[in-house]
Amino acid sequence: MRILLAYDSLSGNTKMVADEIEARLQSEGHEVVSLRVSPSAAYPLDEDFDLYVLGAWTVDYGRTPPDMKDFIAELAVKPKNVAIFGTGETQWGMDFYCGAVDRMVKYFGTSYPILKIEQMPHTEQDAAEIDNWVKQILALRSGIK
Repeated sequence: MRILLAYDSLSGNTKMVADEIEARLQSEGHEVVSLRVSPSAAYPLDEDFDLYVLGAWTVDYGRTPPDMKDFIAELAVKPKNVAIFGTGETQWGMDFYCGAVDRMVKYFGTSYPILKIEQMPHTEQDAAEIDNWVKQILALRSGIK
């Protein structure tokens, strides 16, 4: 499969998750085009992808960061196969924890499972959750039950 992995990261936590996701996707033999969204990034939006994997941190009481919102706005059409992940902090309250993930899921109307990681991925449980999530999204996209 050809996969676009686009993410936004402020402190590096979301980038760390994106790096782990990319490594797992590549280890499964998939071609991954990975990019960090930014105003100066050149987006390969005229290319075809089998799966879009989008990730973001959460800003301003549960909102999607501006650079990710701008990236999403540049998509010509809403892709059908979108898997979403993000990082957040429960210290701001569960109503806001990984709110960007929830907002992006709602916008895309995706039925793919979501991945939410508290701050940075640093435990064996985080690694297992990332691995399991990647397996789930690949199985769903491949139509494997």
